[in-house]
Amino acid sequence: MSRVVLSIGSNLGDRWAHLQSVVDTLGAAVSAVSPVYETDAWGGVEQGPFLNATLIAEAPGRDCHGWLDAAQELERAADRVREQRWGPRTLDVDLITCHDGDREVRMHDDRLTLPHPHAHERAFVLVPWLAIEPDATLTVGGVARPVAALLAALDPGERAGVRRTELSLGADRRGAGA
Repeated sequence: MSRVVLSIGSNLGDRWAHLQSVVDTLGAAVSAVSPVYETDAWGGVEQGPFLNATLIAEAPGRDCHGWLDAAQELERAADRVREQRWGPRTLDVDLITCHDGDREVRMHDDRLTLPHPHAHERAFVLVPWLAIEPDATLTVGGVARPVAALLAALDPGERAGVRRTELSLGADRRGAGA
C-alpha cells in the first residue's frame, strides 16, 4: 500500500472546482482532506491568490511515479498550461511525500524528487497538512522533522498569508456559507 501527501492549488478559473476535481477523481483513494485556504502567491510572480488544500491518499499497487502520473493527468484534465515557473495555473498537484508501507520513499531522478524539495519553505503546504495530520513529519536534509516545527520556523508573514476559508472539499462540496 502506498500513501501520498498531495498539495493542491489553483488561482485561475473556478479555483474551488479545480481542487474538487482532484478529490472527485481520486475518490475512495482519498483518506483525508484539509480545509481550503486562500493563500498569497509564492515564488515572486505577480498573480492572484490561490486556493490550496492538502490531501492524503492511499492505493495498493501505485508507486510514487504512478502518483506523479496521476497528478499530471489531473493537471491536464484541468487544462493546466506550463508557461511560467511559479506562474498562475488552473491546477497544481504536487507530491509532498510518498510512503511504501511504513517506509518513506526518498528519491531524486529526472522526473521526481521526494520528499518535495521546497515543501518545508511553504506555509501553504504545511498549514493544511497539519490540519489533517498534526503529528506529521517531513524529511529535510536527511532528517525527519515535525511539520509543526518547520511551520513555526517560517517567517510570520509567510504564515499569515495562509487564510482558512469557509469552503470545503469532498461530499460537503462548498460547505456552509457558500
